[in-house]
Amino acid sequence: MEKNHFKDINQYVSPENSAYSKKANTVVSFVYIALSVIMFLPVLLVIIISFSSEDSINEIGYSFFPKGLSLKAYGYLFNSGGFLGRAFLNSLLITAAGVVFGLMLMCPIAYALSRKEYKLRRGILLFLMIPMLFSGGLVSSYMVNTQIFHLSNSYYALILPNLCSTWFIMILRNYFQNAIPDSLIEAAELDGAGHFQIFRLIVAPVAKPVIMTVALFQTFNYWNSWYPSLLYLDSNHTELYPLQYVLVNMDRSIQTLVRDTQYLSGMNAYTPPTITIRMVMVVVVILPVMLILPFFQQFLKRGMTVGAIKG
Repeated sequence: MEKNHFKDINQYVSPENSAYSKKANTVVSFVYIALSVIMFLPVLLVIIISFSSEDSINEIGYSFFPKGLSLKAYGYLFNSGGFLGRAFLNSLLITAAGVVFGLMLMCPIAYALSRKEYKLRRGILLFLMIPMLFSGGLVSSYMVNTQIFHLSNSYYALILPNLCSTWFIMILRNYFQNAIPDSLIEAAELDGAGHFQIFRLIVAPVAKPVIMTVALFQTFNYWNSWYPSLLYLDSNHTELYPLQYVLVNMDRSIQTLVRDTQYLSGMNAYTPPTITIRMVMVVVVILPVMLILPFFQQFLKRGMTVGAIKG
């Protein structure tokens, strides 16, 4: 009986099926490589345009093969010197603080809501879902942050309002509840471990993939954010400006300067690059994100194997 069973299995691993699987893997690999190249082409085009000359863009438009190269846009952007560097460090500080403290706040909340023995979890879940359905509005949030908490003109105004997300809490809570066996937590409780020990030593290592995914999304949210700076920072606190807000102001200044040159026809007015400078700004913004993605990917791969349960 066992020999017949093994014969039935061997028919699925015959050389013909093995060759077919190799062909299928080759086709699938080719399709994914092609998709990766297609997705990378816009990024490559932005980088090439950032090194193109304005005359080339005006003559042939956006092209992977420009007629002329120029570093004029990079020179114009980095002539600000220490101001741009300070803005870059501000963005790093705001992003790092927002991600770290956001995870420290959202992960324990999600873990508490994932425990069935917690009696108040339904009420807190309902309370957390209200902001997802009904927003208090921009004016009310601005008044609370400035008049009650006095967060204006400080780093707190750029970090605290976006620190906690109900959507991320729900993602973490569902993972804690469905992907982590109750038997594992019960065994830890029988050994005398408290909830903080359970979360730190068991839940966090097992849930590292979802935690790092939320951290990645939080990184994008903080790194690309410039609107809170417009609301809570005035022109007397330029030392607090993040990189994105500085680039937005610089783009507006260039547009104003170019628009005003039409009234200076009789004078030698300097015209900064208008098209390539925008591409340089995009490169400056996306380059740190491209560099940090492999770091998150490495942690995601480790998190898939950490805390595996052996029967």
